[in-house]
Amino acid sequence: MFNKFKQDMKKYWKYAIYSTKAQLKSEVANSYLNWLWWVLEPLCFMMIYAFIFGEVFQQKEKYFPVFIFIGITLWDFFNKTMLQSVRIVKQNKPIVSKVYLPKYILLLVKMGVNGFKMFISILIIVGMLFVWKVPVTINVIYSIPILITLILIVFGFGCFLLHFGVFVEDLSNVVNIVLRLVFYMTGIFWNIMTKLPEPYNVYVGKCNPIAFLLSSMRDCVLYGRVPHRKLLLLWFFVGLAISALGIRKIYKNENSYVKVI
Repeated sequence: MFNKFKQDMKKYWKYAIYSTKAQLKSEVANSYLNWLWWVLEPLCFMMIYAFIFGEVFQQKEKYFPVFIFIGITLWDFFNKTMLQSVRIVKQNKPIVSKVYLPKYILLLVKMGVNGFKMFISILIIVGMLFVWKVPVTINVIYSIPILITLILIVFGFGCFLLHFGVFVEDLSNVVNIVLRLVFYMTGIFWNIMTKLPEPYNVYVGKCNPIAFLLSSMRDCVLYGRVPHRKLLLLWFFVGLAISALGIRKIYKNENSYVKVI
């Protein structure tokens, strides 16, 4: 399976990049502000949430606007990719039914689109660190393995949602409900470790991979702390395993997708 995956990636990588660029261009083709929306949209949401939770609910987290923006950035990448992966095969029926294309390439295209937007948000975070005078330490380097682990986990779960989304018509509704629950258990607007009582904060913070990665990102970027390295390594290998199983699932069943859709 690994050799087939390697060959397919080498063969279809250029298509994935071209398709990603085409989708990004099509999103802003008829927009007056063009690509500026990719900057304005997350900033506007950050200001809204910072006002609601900072002023109305009196959250006292240090560097609260940056704290929120980090949460929104990572969550949007995860949330959008999960929702899109469920119906990705059916939405690409004209391509899937006419030419052979490893179906996970469609997922990689969506991840490329959402990843590019996440990259823009990360650049905004860098600017916010200077504006809010956040002391940056060498531990910020841990943000790289955190992002790699996030991408692996998103790809792995996305592969399974891609597969089951072909056969289960109502899966998108179920996923939407589950993601809303995960949203409130991830700590986008609050610190799980301080707001949840023990031992629930430890369970949620370590067993929810998105909550763990989000908290780890805040620790190394905002507070100069070293994340839980053993747990980060564990989630990296979990993401690797889920991705391998997801690719295997797609290879094994992709010939039946056309018949179903």
